[in-house]
Amino acid sequence: MITLRRAKEREHDGRRRQEVWLTFPLVLADPLNGGFGTLESFNEDHLAPGAGVPRHSHRDAEIVTYAREGALAYEDSMGCSGVIQAGEFQRMTTGRGIRHNETNASRIDRAHIYQIGLRSWKAGLEPGYEQKRFSAAERRDGLCVVASPDARNGSLRIHQDALIYSAMLDPGQHVVHELSPGRRAWLHIVQGEVVLGDIVLATGDGVGFTAERAVSLTAQEGTEILLVDLGVELPVSSKDRRVS
Repeated sequence: MITLRRAKEREHDGRRRQEVWLTFPLVLADPLNGGFGTLESFNEDHLAPGAGVPRHSHRDAEIVTYAREGALAYEDSMGCSGVIQAGEFQRMTTGRGIRHNETNASRIDRAHIYQIGLRSWKAGLEPGYEQKRFSAAERRDGLCVVASPDARNGSLRIHQDALIYSAMLDPGQHVVHELSPGRRAWLHIVQGEVVLGDIVLATGDGVGFTAERAVSLTAQEGTEILLVDLGVELPVSSKDRRVS
């Protein structure tokens, strides 16, 4: 089964200094309000120079942040702080609870950020961070795993049965990602255009795969994608796990 979410169907908050697009809106009536399996949020942010996200809290979530352009500074209630530079991915385990805020680290350039929020597989984990750069060359060889539960191939270690891939595709490049029985996947087009069967997906579009054998697509132009391969959903008792 294919679940399509066009870019224009995302919830959009167009504040002057911060724009955000929510693939899984907070509107209760939306069929994707609860996310997609253990994938609870998939947000795209554009921050004006110096603009920030007010301090907010999360609990029992794995949040993977990708700085596509610019740099994002962060600090939290544990006293941790740092900067995520363009091309870097960061994993934050919120565990028993973290309050944190984020700011565009530049006073000149805009920042373009993606945040992927997954439910942790266990409540009350120790909060923590991990950060790594994945070069354009690594991501041009096909699907590059940037986060996984076993830190495979040098990826970030997340506390959930999920694999997050990034890829930068040349025009005409074909990608097939097989899905094991019981697994599902979410594909997001960061930039560009792909053909998926008889469906054309463009920048900002997303699509979910349930009970499918594989994700198979062909880039129509230079394209960047993010793909999340998700395992069986397990219940976790937690509050306030959504990524703002």
